[in-house]
Amino acid sequence: MASSPAVLMRLVASAYAVAEKAGTIVRKVLQSGELGIVEKTGADDLQTLADRLAQKSICASLLKSFPKVTIIGEEELPDESVEEDLIENGHSSLILQKSCPNQYASLKEEELVVWVDPLDGTKEYTEGLLDHVTVLIGIAYRGTAIAGVINQPFYNYQIGAGASLGRTLWGVLGLGAFGFQLQEVPDGKRIITTTRSHSNKLVTDTVQAMEPHDVIRVGGAGNKIIQLVEGKASAYVFASPGCKKWDTCAPEAILHAVGGKLTDIHGNAFRYDANVKHMNSAGVLATLRDHQYYISRVPQAVLQALPSD
Repeated sequence: MASSPAVLMRLVASAYAVAEKAGTIVRKVLQSGELGIVEKTGADDLQTLADRLAQKSICASLLKSFPKVTIIGEEELPDESVEEDLIENGHSSLILQKSCPNQYASLKEEELVVWVDPLDGTKEYTEGLLDHVTVLIGIAYRGTAIAGVINQPFYNYQIGAGASLGRTLWGVLGLGAFGFQLQEVPDGKRIITTTRSHSNKLVTDTVQAMEPHDVIRVGGAGNKIIQLVEGKASAYVFASPGCKKWDTCAPEAILHAVGGKLTDIHGNAFRYDANVKHMNSAGVLATLRDHQYYISRVPQAVLQALPSD
């Protein structure tokens, strides 16, 4: 008799279905026109009804199937019962058919930490820049991001009426990443993707020090990592606090699964244990290739201004 799938693969398979459900919620709230926008810490730090409903759906759905997993979500929500129509019990059968990497085959639920950003790119969502928006579910073991799911609820939206909206990318370290076509920026081109709405002198000085041929300014950490793996950008540079662990866990796992690298601007790895501080204080630097080149270009003044945790 075939053995049942490993806990990690079951969790990733569920997270895939749960992220798709969250993407549907995000689209429905937008269609309703009632975004329910709340400022958290200011005009650039927003929360909408979609953030709230998507997080409730993700956390309740995963906890129902994996009660011993630790889940940390971006939104601070009151403890309250979750409507049945927000619960997703499904899973991706395609993911369950794949073999779990040996090093993760015997992991237990209680050893896993799930980092959730129910709607990455909220500001862009409220402004209609829908291709920037993602749902992020990252899975960590012993402080390392080992698996991730990214849903793009509005993928294809620019095609217009009749387009099939949304797609889901996923990856596991030692297995690979799926749901997209891996591509690299043409040889010798340095294209930097960086923040659209959170820039400052440290960010612009660091970007310029990379001597880029082109700079793209977009919202959402998940969106920027997709640009890296699809060959639209060669480095994601954000030399500032602001990004949090739920922004980077899923994207880091997918990027690392295809041989890329995501660190702070000093080149130090992030830790995703349940008890770590949420802010990535020393910025983010991510690349598909040539990580050391970009690390070496970060100005000394920026490194001093952003000490590593």
